[in-house]
Amino acid sequence: MTETAPAAPAAPAPHAAPAWARDAICWQVYPLGFCGAPRHREDLTGETYGGADGENVVHRLRRLTGWLDHLVALGANVLLLNPIFDSVSHGYDTLDHRRIDPRLGDEEDFDALVAGCRERGIRLVLDGVFNHISHLHPTARRAIAAGPGTEEGDRIRWAGTSPYGFEGNDDLVEVDLSDPVIQDRIVEIMSRWLESGADGWRLDAMYAAGAEAWAPILERVRAAHPEAWILGEVIHGEYPDFAAASGADSITQYELWKAIWSSLRDGNLFELAHALGRHQGFLEQFRESGAGALPLTFVGNHDTTRIASQLEDGRDLAAAIALLALLPGIPAVYAGDEFGAAAMKEEREGGDDAIRPWFPGSPDEVVAAHEAADAGDESPRSLQLLAPAAAGRILEVHQRLLSLRRRERWLVTASVAVDEATLTNTWAQIVLTPSADGLERGADGGTDSAADGAAGERPAPLTLVLNLGDEALPAPGAVLEAVSGADMLDAVGPAAEGTVPAHGVAVVR
Repeated sequence: MTETAPAAPAAPAPHAAPAWARDAICWQVYPLGFCGAPRHREDLTGETYGGADGENVVHRLRRLTGWLDHLVALGANVLLLNPIFDSVSHGYDTLDHRRIDPRLGDEEDFDALVAGCRERGIRLVLDGVFNHISHLHPTARRAIAAGPGTEEGDRIRWAGTSPYGFEGNDDLVEVDLSDPVIQDRIVEIMSRWLESGADGWRLDAMYAAGAEAWAPILERVRAAHPEAWILGEVIHGEYPDFAAASGADSITQYELWKAIWSSLRDGNLFELAHALGRHQGFLEQFRESGAGALPLTFVGNHDTTRIASQLEDGRDLAAAIALLALLPGIPAVYAGDEFGAAAMKEEREGGDDAIRPWFPGSPDEVVAAHEAADAGDESPRSLQLLAPAAAGRILEVHQRLLSLRRRERWLVTASVAVDEATLTNTWAQIVLTPSADGLERGADGGTDSAADGAAGERPAPLTLVLNLGDEALPAPGAVLEAVSGADMLDAVGPAAEGTVPAHGVAVVR
């Protein structure tokens, strides 16, 4: 008798990413650090936690409201939050997905944040840590007490007779996303907060359970909330395949993140060129799916060393900012990077603390925050800057380049290619060309065009030129924007007109 291979899991029903995501520019915030919350909960001494409504609640979340105008002035329109739900320490050890972490506040504080975002036209995206939960979470407690092979026990994953810890962490218990009860709870929680004012979800560690595990969950969420944006955290692999199989709208582009800082630090733009070839391949696959999916691009986040600390020559930060602002995909600025925040991620317990600092009450106090001493062991680290005197100029470069991004709306789905004939270790001409998809519809359903072009007219390509060398060189076209890394950091004055500054960039057409 001939055996046949089992049928492959059915692909999720086709869906369309929300149209508003095509114009999305994200500002990502790690709220527990940003708002100055203590690094560990102080009220977890019993079998339960929190207790009565309002117990141990400190209303820190509203600090974010004081920064919403800054988000808009930066050029962003999406507030992408890391965890805000009840947890033991860093937010990824969740205790209750239905409750705001009392170190941040309560649901009234969340409602106030939603209202502030709505007033300014800002979309709000939450971090869904559903792959794993704290070992103190009621579901984990019941499962561990019942043991493997039981109805309650099988709601989590096991390594023999021990709960399976996410990436070797015993306090982070992985749940079984194939369990019907777990699926029901995740759908209910995602829907609950979407109905409370959120516009989408970042799904933490989406890669761990796999695309097929998420597909039935997202299909149900989409049925009720078709305008919700779903961003999946995926580190390696073929991002478009994962998006298609899971139903996610966007996937984190970690390959490009690595190539940006590595190529700029090492002065090897051939590495960047290779990564941009991969990026173009991903864009084509996303485009062919017809679902409007897009990669999320970034140069830093809550899990990585700050981009300003990755680079040996701070002047090359100008190139990193330009790549983030202008490459196709949905860009995300990690809060603080727009001022030149500096911090190293360390592979040890507490090694993320420096990259998740507290922020002052308003952007005007950023330099003072840099000069402040750390408050103590349980408080977040203070914000550190690469060059405090340059913070305003670094912010202005972000604003200029993101403004160009908003004017050239087609960049989100552009085709990208490196001019191989002129490529060297320190010089790259990156050609950005409008795709047919980018001209078919804008975020409002209309036809995209350049800011000064007629409706329906195909915009001319842009070329982003990177110069990591020590001398300014002639630009290969009319310069729309130029950034000198030396001027940005040290106010030495701009480069000569019509040139690509040394350790700088030019955008030409």
